[in-house]
Amino acid sequence: MSDQVELTDPVAHSVGGMYGHLFRRGFHVGMSILPFLYFGYGETISDYASITESQFVSAMIIALVISETVRLKLGITIFGQRDYESKQVSALAWGAFSVGLTFLILAEYPELVWPLILSLSLGDPFLGEIRRIGLEPRSVFIMGTGFVMTIWLATWYVFETPIWLAFVMAPLCVAAEWPRLRWIDDNATMLLIPLSAIIVILPWL
Repeated sequence: MSDQVELTDPVAHSVGGMYGHLFRRGFHVGMSILPFLYFGYGETISDYASITESQFVSAMIIALVISETVRLKLGITIFGQRDYESKQVSALAWGAFSVGLTFLILAEYPELVWPLILSLSLGDPFLGEIRRIGLEPRSVFIMGTGFVMTIWLATWYVFETPIWLAFVMAPLCVAAEWPRLRWIDDNATMLLIPLSAIIVILPWL
């Protein structure tokens, strides 16, 4: 959320109204499949292109930067974007950039990549929707922390993510969504801040 106007009525400021808002939420949740594609098919796709997996991710980030630059130059907003995103880097671009960095930095640690990306792809829409129905900030933080903690506990069960990280990272991920910065979307802060924490903690894992 990069603009205070979004806090009052995100639907009214979405291209496409309610349908655009729902598309935006659906696209966000759909990002959950990215770790599955990367760890399941990344090597096959990169081999087909005769490049490494890291080079493929790097190429995607570069393509993203170029396309976002062109979009901003033309002042275009697409279906589901907020109207103010015609003049600033979009939430989609911030999210994709952050996810790309996560894959580049933690490619050898799927047990960490999964909960980080799911905390963004599922946690951010959850926080946005419970905030939109009018819950007070304290309730949003408590419910959001519980929801994100469930994600980390699930990845502990499935991918053997260290269980103690659930109790550290869940409140951090939710807190990282809180800053209201005009030019940096919470799709960036909600992933890059926890990613930075994981990088610092990594030598102890």
